[in-house]
Amino acid sequence: MYYGFDLGGSKIEVGVFDADMRSVWQKRVPTPRNDYDALLSAFVALTQEADALTGKLGTVGVGIPGMRGGDDGALFTANLPATMGKPLQVDLQRLLQRDVRMTNDANCFALSEAWEGEFRQYPVVLGLILGTGVGGGLVINGEVIDGRNGITGEFGHFRLPVDALDIMGEGIPRVKCGCGQSGCIENYISGRGFEWLYAHTYGENLNAVTIIRHYRAGEANALAHVDRYMSVLAACVGNLLTMFDPHLLVLGGGLSNFDEIYQFLPARLPEYLLPVARLPRIEKARYGDAGGVRGAALLHFSAQ
Repeated sequence: MYYGFDLGGSKIEVGVFDADMRSVWQKRVPTPRNDYDALLSAFVALTQEADALTGKLGTVGVGIPGMRGGDDGALFTANLPATMGKPLQVDLQRLLQRDVRMTNDANCFALSEAWEGEFRQYPVVLGLILGTGVGGGLVINGEVIDGRNGITGEFGHFRLPVDALDIMGEGIPRVKCGCGQSGCIENYISGRGFEWLYAHTYGENLNAVTIIRHYRAGEANALAHVDRYMSVLAACVGNLLTMFDPHLLVLGGGLSNFDEIYQFLPARLPEYLLPVARLPRIEKARYGDAGGVRGAALLHFSAQ
């Protein structure tokens, strides 16, 4: 049996899957945000409950809201104080007496999608999350690529390309990012960035749902804004496609539900690609919120 844990700022969710990746059992408990020992105890309790339910010692994979920094496995989880700087993987392996595999939750999203039945045919899968921020993961032949520092999927911290600056204007503010740098693309193409760009241009604070509703009603500012945003998005995504050359691009996060993206993005991307480049297949994520636990469970499944 395969156990996948999705560790978040408010909840720990476990999903149990059989050999065909069919969901057998799921459970959520609140995350002890400021108590590391309590958080470890929660993992142990959930694992023991799953073991008792299945009658087996299942494999354990964990998706974390951050990354493993350095050679000692200490976590960088800015929004989860309990695990910041802690060797969570090492401690869980000691307590659970089994191999524990761990990666960023966005990597779990990408892995879950790459192992979707219809998508398994693609050797290189790029997952891109357009939510509050921008993140994602790279999966090659069914395996997550973590990289030297576990930051392979931190696409949101690429800097704005010159094409995006041309579209938005050279005077566009270089927004300060939570990473400490300025000009990271997530501040412009995320859901939050979509709203910021509208407010910057038109001086009115509207949420994404309202802007999209205005767009579909034919309101002039919203039409111009979506046109501008889609060009900026294409310029940024074009760099990712040139770097990784995926066969499949899967979009997740709130803006992935803006269905017009799947018309506009393929139409605009060729302008930002090499002349010989063929577009990947571009699809909306199949698993949504369930992808986290499923992808974490697949950290073991895919390695076999």
